[in-house]
Amino acid sequence: MAESFKYAGKKGNGGELRQSASDGYPTMTTAQGCPVSDDQNSLKVGERGPGLMEDQVLREKLFHFDHERIPERVVHARGYGAHGYFETYDSLEELTCADIFKRKGEKTPVFARFSTVAGNKGSPDLARDVRGFAVKFYTQEGNWDLVGNNIPVFFIQDAMKFPDLVHSAKAEPDRGFPQAQTAHDNFWDFVSLSPESMHMVMWAMSDRAIPRSLRFMEGFGVHTFKFINDEGEEKYVKFHWKPKGGMQSVVWNEALKLNGADPDFHRRDMWESIGNGDFPEWELGVQVFDQQFADEFEFDVFDATKLIPEEQVPVKIVGRMVLNRVVDNFFAETEQVAFCTQNIVPGLDFTPDPLLQGRNFSYLDTQTKRLGGPNFTQIPVNAPKCPMRHFQQDGHMAMQNPKGRVNYEPNSWSASENNPRECPAHGFKSSSEQMSGDKLRYRSDTFADHYSQARQFYLSQTEVEQGHIQSAYVFELSKVEHLPIRERLVSHLLNIDETLANKVAKGLGLQEMPDPAEAAMPTRKDLPVSDALSILKNAPNTFKVRKLGILVSDGFDADIFESVVNALKSEGANFEIIAAQVGGAKCSKGKHFEADQVINGGPSVLYDAVLVLTTEEGAEKLAAIAEAKDFVSDAYAHMKYIGFTAQAKPLFKAAGLDDKADDGWIDLAKISGEAFIESLRNLRFWQR
Repeated sequence: MAESFKYAGKKGNGGELRQSASDGYPTMTTAQGCPVSDDQNSLKVGERGPGLMEDQVLREKLFHFDHERIPERVVHARGYGAHGYFETYDSLEELTCADIFKRKGEKTPVFARFSTVAGNKGSPDLARDVRGFAVKFYTQEGNWDLVGNNIPVFFIQDAMKFPDLVHSAKAEPDRGFPQAQTAHDNFWDFVSLSPESMHMVMWAMSDRAIPRSLRFMEGFGVHTFKFINDEGEEKYVKFHWKPKGGMQSVVWNEALKLNGADPDFHRRDMWESIGNGDFPEWELGVQVFDQQFADEFEFDVFDATKLIPEEQVPVKIVGRMVLNRVVDNFFAETEQVAFCTQNIVPGLDFTPDPLLQGRNFSYLDTQTKRLGGPNFTQIPVNAPKCPMRHFQQDGHMAMQNPKGRVNYEPNSWSASENNPRECPAHGFKSSSEQMSGDKLRYRSDTFADHYSQARQFYLSQTEVEQGHIQSAYVFELSKVEHLPIRERLVSHLLNIDETLANKVAKGLGLQEMPDPAEAAMPTRKDLPVSDALSILKNAPNTFKVRKLGILVSDGFDADIFESVVNALKSEGANFEIIAAQVGGAKCSKGKHFEADQVINGGPSVLYDAVLVLTTEEGAEKLAAIAEAKDFVSDAYAHMKYIGFTAQAKPLFKAAGLDDKADDGWIDLAKISGEAFIESLRNLRFWQR
C-alpha cells in the first residue's frame, strides 16, 4: 500500500498548511523581485478589519490574474505545438539562394503548431475540420513561416471573402452554437452560394478532415510561391509535408466517441509520442515548375482553390522535419507563437495569388492585436535565432532596444553592431516583373472552373472513401434546417458527379432532384485519376508508432501476451492494458500487471486495434459490464482488427458479435504474435 502523503510544512495563523524558504524552498518574490512574507493573507486593519489599498502584493497578484488571458485566435484557436529541427537533404542552390537550402545535412531549429480552424480553445480535437499546419523555421537569415493546412486548397479565391467564410463557419451569432462544426445553415448557405468552395468542401467531407493523429496527416503550403537563385532565375514552387508514419484517419462514428472519451486525443497523442521517443517526422517536398508550365496548365496556378496533381509535377523531397521536444510552457510558446505568411527569407518570394496577398496583411494585423503591440517578435518563441539589427524602438512591451544614441538612418556615426546598414548584395530582394493594367475589382476568368478538380478528387478516392464522403454530406446537410440550402448544395454536386449527388439526395430524402447549378465553366471530365489524393491508396503498411489496446482479466494467457508484446516492440508500436479495475490483473503465471486504463475510461476508440485476452470466467464477468461490450462492438463497427482467444467468446456473445467473425478477427491461439502484427499493418479491415 502506498505510503500516506505527509506535508512537511507548518500551519499558518489561518490554519492552512504552509511551507517557507526556511524549509529549503526558494524565496517567493513579487514580479518586481521583492521577497514575499505571506502569500496567503491580504493586508488588513486589525485581525478582522477591512483591507488596505496599499497592499502591493495583493494588487499585483490580482492585477496579473485579471490580465492573464489574451484574446484567442479568431481561427486556429485550438492548437498544439512542439519544437524540433529541419534537416536539409541536399543543396538546392540551383533553385534558390535561401540559406536554409544551401548546405546538405544542416539542421535548422523549427517550431510547428497544428490546429483546428473553426472551434474555440476549449473545443474537442476530433471535430470534422481543416487542420492548420504551420512551421516556423529559425534560419540564419531570419524566420521563415510556412503557414499552411492539411488540405492543399482553400474555400475561397480572394481574401475579401475571408471574414464572411469564417463568420459563416463559426457558431451562429444569435444562438452561440454549434461549436467547432460546420453542420449548420450559415456555413452551407455561404458555400452553396460560393461555387469556388466546392473543391475544398469535397476535401472537408473526406477522411482528411478527421485525422487519426496530427502525426499521420499531410501538410501543404496551399499557395504558389517563388524560388529565386543567386543568378536571379525564378521558378514557381508549392510546398508539401509528407508524414513518415503514413496517412491515417478515423471514421466518423469513432470521431464522435473520441471527442467524448478524450477531447484532447490529438494533443495527448503528440505529447506521448514525443515522450516515448517516437518523434513525429515529415519530409518536405517541393513541386517546382516554370512559367511555361504555368501558362499551359489547365488551371491558374495563383488560384488557391486548385492544386497541381503530383502525377503532372512530381514532388521532390528536399529535407525532413523531426519534432523532438515538447514546450516548456503551453501559453508562452504554443499560445504566443505568431505565424505570419509575410515572413519569408531571401531566395523566396510571393506570387499575385489574391488570397495570399490578403493573408500577408491580415496575419500581421491579427498578431499585433492578440499579443498587445508591435513587439511580439521579441517573445522568445517568435524571436529569430540569428542576429537582429534595426532602428525600431519603443512601443508596448519593448524588451530589446538598440544601445547608444543612434536610432535613425542615414547617419554619420561610426560603424558598430548598433549602427547597421542595408546590404544590397545579400539582403532580401523582391522578384522583378513588369506589371501594368487598370485599377479594378475583378476575378480573373482563369479562376472560373469550380467543379473539375472537385470531380477529380472524388473519383480518385477508393470506394470506401467515396462512401465516407457521401455519408459526411448527408450528416452535415441533415443538420441544415432550410430545404433550399440543401437543394442548392445538391445542385452543385450534380456538376461534380451525378452518382454522388443522387446518393446524397437519397440520404436526405429530397422529394425532387434540383437542376444542376449554373456553372461559369463546364466541368471537365478528362482529368485523370490522381492516386496521390487518396489516403487508402497510400496506406503505410506498418503498425509502427500505433497503439494496441489489450483487454485482460485475471489469469490471461502469459505466453500469448509475451509473444504479442515482443512483436509490438520489434515493430516499434505501443500498447496499453485495459482491465475491469485500475489495479490490473494477474497473468496465468501469477505475475501482476497494472492497468493503464480501466474499462470505463479506456474505450476501443483510443486504439488502432484491440486484443481481448481473458479466461472464460473473466470474459463472463466482463460481459456484465456495458463498457466492455462497447469495447468490442465499437472495434468491430470501426473496422478494426480484433485479436482474441476462444475463452473471450462469452464477451463477444453478450455484445451480439458471436456470429460476426470475419478475416479481421485473429485467433491468437492459432498464430504467433509476429503474424498478428503483420495483419495489423493494414490498420483497418475495410472489407467488413
